[in-house]
Amino acid sequence: MHIAVVGLSHRTAPVEVREKLSIPEQTMEESLQNLRNHEQVLEASILSTCNRLEIYTLVRNPDLGIAAVRDFLSGHSGLESRDLSPHLFTYHHDEAIAHLMRVTAGLDSLVLGEGQILSQVKKMMRLGQEHKSIGPILNRLLTQAVSTGKRVRSETNLSTGAVSVSSAAVELAQLKLGQSRGQDALVTLETEQIAVVGAGRMSRLLLQHLQAKGASGVVLLNRTIERASALATDFPNLPIQCRGLDDLDQCLSTCSLVFTSTAADDPIIDANRLNALNRRSSLRLVDIGVPRNIASDVHDVSGVESHDVDDLQEVVERNQEARQQVAREAEGLLLEESRLFLEWWDSLEAVPTINRLRASLEEIRVEELTKALSRMGPDFSARERKVVEALTKGMINKILHTPVTQLRSAQQRSERQQALQVVEKIFDLESGAASQD
Repeated sequence: MHIAVVGLSHRTAPVEVREKLSIPEQTMEESLQNLRNHEQVLEASILSTCNRLEIYTLVRNPDLGIAAVRDFLSGHSGLESRDLSPHLFTYHHDEAIAHLMRVTAGLDSLVLGEGQILSQVKKMMRLGQEHKSIGPILNRLLTQAVSTGKRVRSETNLSTGAVSVSSAAVELAQLKLGQSRGQDALVTLETEQIAVVGAGRMSRLLLQHLQAKGASGVVLLNRTIERASALATDFPNLPIQCRGLDDLDQCLSTCSLVFTSTAADDPIIDANRLNALNRRSSLRLVDIGVPRNIASDVHDVSGVESHDVDDLQEVVERNQEARQQVAREAEGLLLEESRLFLEWWDSLEAVPTINRLRASLEEIRVEELTKALSRMGPDFSARERKVVEALTKGMINKILHTPVTQLRSAQQRSERQQALQVVEKIFDLESGAASQD
């Protein structure tokens, strides 16, 4: 068996490719089942965010298993393999484990150290458990990855002052507004007429940072006004008008700055929509949805400036240098956690021998117990039989405890293999296994 990850991210693919591979939660079960239906894929989990789509698998054969995942991605995205392959990365075993640790710690994020990825990995694990697509191996790996992400954030300063995609989007708007006024600096948002489309987690973070950056008020649009109103109650110090999506055209006509973050599969704003409006002189759009909420053709509309998640790199680079040293400190923790998982993985090599040893001793126990009970005659009560049964099982467990512990905990693989060979020879487990076959 082998652990492998196949995927793409903001580092390997532009947003127009990433959005074709995005897998929403409502279709996650079907996607996981499609992967698991392949004979090469033993376990599977999917991490789908605005900046990455990664599929972690336990496969029988690394080449055949990875090919199966690539075929799935091609079919899901509708992209030919020749068009998709240049954007995909593949990591196998040690590299796959190390990659997951880096992702969960926020070291592979667009915004170094951002915290949202940890909750997204938790969600990946939860969905894998709910849809029964992960087993003991990936469950152990994902659990350790989440624990590692928490450890990095508690034992280093990586998360101190860390920004999210949402806060980077707000800073990008500030920077672009400043540049339009001849300033290479972040400007206040106090005089801007601002709208946020969507009322999910990303929009919550947008509101949080808009408030922190001096916004005097926000129009919050959502498909259901009730959800928007519930979100608005968490920001009593920020004036928020809650409206339905029917008012989107009005906001596009009157607002100077509009952020979009919805789960829509297709763009909700395009050039035709904007050209049909009686707009104010300028409009700045910032889209952090994947798939994109704003069509690429809006770049051709006069008086409109549009940005998507790939444009956040300009802001991110301004904040990264000071965090690189902390990131290097975190790498040491990741190496340690990866090593611990690999040691556990190597210990699985002992499981077949341990199982055969336990089965061999159990067979002896049952045989000798049966003989002893037959000699006791009918006067031996059922309660006494249970006591003797428990006594013999306890003796076997005591006898097995030390050798099993030693076989599992051997630090070097060569040391473990030598010990396994000794146990199999002493207890004649190989011939026993052969005769059972």
